[in-house]
Parts: sequence; C-alpha cells; structure tokens
Amino acid sequence: MANPSPGNSITLRVEAPSSFTATSELAAAVGAAGAAITALDVTESHHETLVVDVTCNTTDDEHAARVKDALNELDGVTVQHVFDRTFLMHLGGKLEVVPKVALRNRDDLSRAYTPGVARVCLAIAEDPAAARNLTVKRNTIAVVTDGSAVLGLGNIGPAAALPVMEGKAALFKQFANVDAWPVCLDTQDTEEIIKIVKALAPVYGGVNLEDIAAPRCFEIENRLRAELDIPVFHDDQHGTAIVTLAALVNALRVVGKKLSEVRIVVSGVGAAGSAIIQLLKAQGARHIVAAGRSGAIHSGEEYSDEHRSWIAANTNEEGFSGTLHEALVEADVFIGVSAPHVMGEEQVAAMAENAIVFAMANPTPEIDPVVASKHAAVVATGRSDFPNQINNVLAFPGFFRGLLDAGASDITPDMLVAAAEAIANRVADDELNASYIIPSVFDPHVAADVATAVANAAANAAAGKTAAAADAAAQHTNLEPANA
Repeated sequence: MANPSPGNSITLRVEAPSSFTATSELAAAVGAAGAAITALDVTESHHETLVVDVTCNTTDDEHAARVKDALNELDGVTVQHVFDRTFLMHLGGKLEVVPKVALRNRDDLSRAYTPGVARVCLAIAEDPAAARNLTVKRNTIAVVTDGSAVLGLGNIGPAAALPVMEGKAALFKQFANVDAWPVCLDTQDTEEIIKIVKALAPVYGGVNLEDIAAPRCFEIENRLRAELDIPVFHDDQHGTAIVTLAALVNALRVVGKKLSEVRIVVSGVGAAGSAIIQLLKAQGARHIVAAGRSGAIHSGEEYSDEHRSWIAANTNEEGFSGTLHEALVEADVFIGVSAPHVMGEEQVAAMAENAIVFAMANPTPEIDPVVASKHAAVVATGRSDFPNQINNVLAFPGFFRGLLDAGASDITPDMLVAAAEAIANRVADDELNASYIIPSVFDPHVAADVATAVANAAANAAAGKTAAAADAAAQHTNLEPANA
C-alpha cells in the first residue's frame, strides 16, 4: 500500500544555500518524491547556508532513500543525516518505573522499606487478600506473550515482540491509568507458559495475553481462567471482537440494515476471527460464512481444530463450500482479520448494495481502503491513517480499568457486550456517518465509559452469583429432614 504513514516518518537534516526560497524548494522536492511533509524547521542560519530539518512521512525504507536522493539532487543541497523517527521513539525503550511515594529522608525510608515494611508483609501473610490494597497488585496487569504471532509479522520471538508489549503497556497507562508490564516468555510450550504465568500471578491484578498463536492461545486462556483467581483476557480475541462489534453496530445504522438479517463473510479463522464470530452470534447474527486459506468452513468437512469445528457447526447454515471470493457475492458485510490483499475491487463490486468492508489486517489491509470505498458504503481498517480505525486500544485499557475497579476475578460475555455498547454509544446520532462509525482512540471519554460499563456488568454478575448461591442454600435447607 503506497500511502505515506507516520509509522515511516523521517527527519532529514539538510544544508542548503541561504535564500528566501530555500525552504519552499526543499518542500517541493519532498512532495515531488511522493512523501507527505509534516514539518520544516530552520535549526541554523549562516551568512551563506541554512541547516533545515525536513520531517516527512514515507511508505518504507526504499521510499525514504528516494526522498534523500531527491534533496541531494538540488543545487547546493546536502543531506547530512537521516533520522528514523520511529526508531528514535523506541531508543532505550518506552517504559520506566517511577515511585508513587516520596523517599526524602530516613523517616520515609523506614516506612517504605525496613523496618516498617515488615508489618505490611505480615498483614498480607495473615490475609493474602490484603495484597490487593497494599501492593501494586491493585492496579497492575501483566502483558504476556511468547512472540509467536506478533501483529502481521508472525513468529518473531519474545525479544522482537518486546517493543509491541512496551507500546501496549504505555497505552494502558495513557488511556486508563492502569500500570502494565511486558512479560515476554522465552518458551512456546503451552504447559510451560501456563505454569510460568500462574507462578507470576501473585504480583498482578489481571493478565492480558497478547500475540500468542492459535490454537495454543485458546487452551492457554481457558486453563489460566480456570486456574487463577484474577481475570485473564486474550486481547487478540476479545479486544478485537469488542471493537468489531461496536463498529459494525454503527455501520449497520449508517446503511439501515439489521444484524440478524445481513450476510457476513469473515476472512480469517484464527484467534480474532473465532472470537468475532462468537460475539456476533451471541448478539443475534444469523448468516455468517467464515473462510480460511482453503475456503469456507462448513459442516460437510471434519476439522482437527475444535474452534474450526465449532465454527462449522454454528455458522454457514447453507453449507456453502466455495472460496472467499465466491462467498463475497451479494454479501452485506466483509470482516477481514487475515492477510494483505486477499480481495480486490472486483470482489467488493460483487457485494450487496450498501456493503460494509472492515479490512483489519495489520499493517497491510486485505484490500486498499481507497479501492474498497469505490463500491462499499462503509470502509474501515485497523490503521490510523484512514477514517474508521478499528483499534483494540478503544477496548482493552477501559476494560481492565473496569475489571480492576470492580475487583473482578473472571470475565463474562455480558462484559464484552457492555464494552462494545459503550464504545458504539460514544458516536452520537448527529455525528454518525460513513466516515465516522467509531470514536477516535484519543476520545478521552471512551476508556471511562468502557470501564463503567464493565464494572457494572461485573457487579451484576457478582449479584447473580450471590442470588444463585442463596437460592441453592434455601433449596438445600428445604430438602433437609425435619429432625436434622
């Protein structure tokens, strides 16, 4: 996709002849090379020369090199340095640990550390639940990965996954004031991952599983949810499903269609695709066809993967067995969580009138959104440089904020739906249009609304459990013999 992006932003330090037209000539050359200029700063001014920092967005490293060459070709111009702004942001990492309390003197030290800390340790030893109020556990989650399915990059390992996990932790803090820490594990053994996370759990109030390949991610999440007393959330599944549902609810409002009636085609049956299908089904979607690399998932074939087997049994009621492209004919909705360029303009044109296209593969979508918009009524991607960015950051910070505030120990489907509704409702009726179906990731109200919705759903779930336990106790009492 040949669109300049902030993810490939560079700053070129350029020496140019001192003249009134110097900066305009530099800007023109950058524009002619196809880059999007974002800043021009004169950093030094001499009697014969200027030193100018030219900042622009490019498409990739090769494009950046062409921009440099274009500037060097100008008379009297020399590019002294090229700085990759993305790498500069990551230099030294994106996180640090900062104490919340002042340590100014011996008095402070005696309470924060020895000897006073011993009293707090003994209080927790006597009542382990006190750790939630007396330690970082109250507001801290672990962002756990094995590096086996990072973004669209694949199995690149735990060290290479760390920049993503750092970014995730930064987003938790920025948007919901949740303290998060990367836990990148140098193993891809299911049992070992489960064992390590269980051993780490006393420090954390929740676990966010991230970028773990399917189908192992399903078993890891299920086991940890069953064996830990803190919430475990696989963001690639549930975070993606939440924001997809929120966006689809509003997109259907734009085109005047109902979830129960539209034909939906999902490309990708890994962690995200499976979770999206389950949540859409739970909300009333009735006509879904899911497609993997070999075509549509259908009940006429047996699958070794239990999640594909579930999809086969619960979708595609007509038994369609063709390709993704064939499934798209007259479809109302395309949801892509698969790979770049799996569909073209011809396939979008073959969809139903007022079609909806969610091309969410990252960093390169299933189809160029500009091309898709020629035929689809609503187009969304996972990217920040196009309208309608369907991004998990709309969900996971507020979701965990709500879980931590409620002291929740588990996650229910009602919490997922509540989060999706909170996100969708941030777009008012008078704001809703084809280019604005989902709020900005920088909307300061999103995380708070999601947190409140999740906390309320958690409270309702807890109240339901209490009522059920009371009913069971009452029934047991009524069944006891009179002389008991």
